[in-house]
Amino acid sequence: MENNQAVAKHYLETVLITFQKQKALAEKAFAQLGPEHFHITLDAESNSIAVIIKHMAGNMRSRWRDFLTSDGEKSDRNRDGEFISGTEPLEVLMQTWEAGWQEVFKALAMVTPDDLLKTVTIRAQPHTVLQAIERQVDHYAYHVGQLVFLAKHLKSETWQTLSVAKGKSQVFNEKMFGKE
Repeated sequence: MENNQAVAKHYLETVLITFQKQKALAEKAFAQLGPEHFHITLDAESNSIAVIIKHMAGNMRSRWRDFLTSDGEKSDRNRDGEFISGTEPLEVLMQTWEAGWQEVFKALAMVTPDDLLKTVTIRAQPHTVLQAIERQVDHYAYHVGQLVFLAKHLKSETWQTLSVAKGKSQVFNEKMFGKE
């Protein structure tokens, strides 16, 4: 049983790091943009960075507020409204983004290894806490990928890579393995 507790504790630590990395990756993309970029859409069916931020933050507030004790789809959430393009200033978008992530981190800090197999609901559907967390890891990774793609597209040739640069894998690997 001690080993199960250690694995569960390690899982919660790993999930926290994963969420922190997702947040940081998106913010590195945001840092390359000007305020004018946040409301651009690629076409009529696409979402802007601002819309994705509003959606992610709305999801975070709904899923993580009272995470262990109430349904993850809160009655005060206006999901459809998250997808309406607006003209929110960058400062408001960043406050919204940060508030959403704070809900995630606050809730995760309260989850214990003993909670992972307890049941929570999302839209009245039962999930173990572990399943509910994994659902959110997947969801946020999906949208962070969209955010990075949009930022890269908008910056085009002036984009500064957030990963290993094209054609630079060998140099990167040599550096990582200490063969400089």
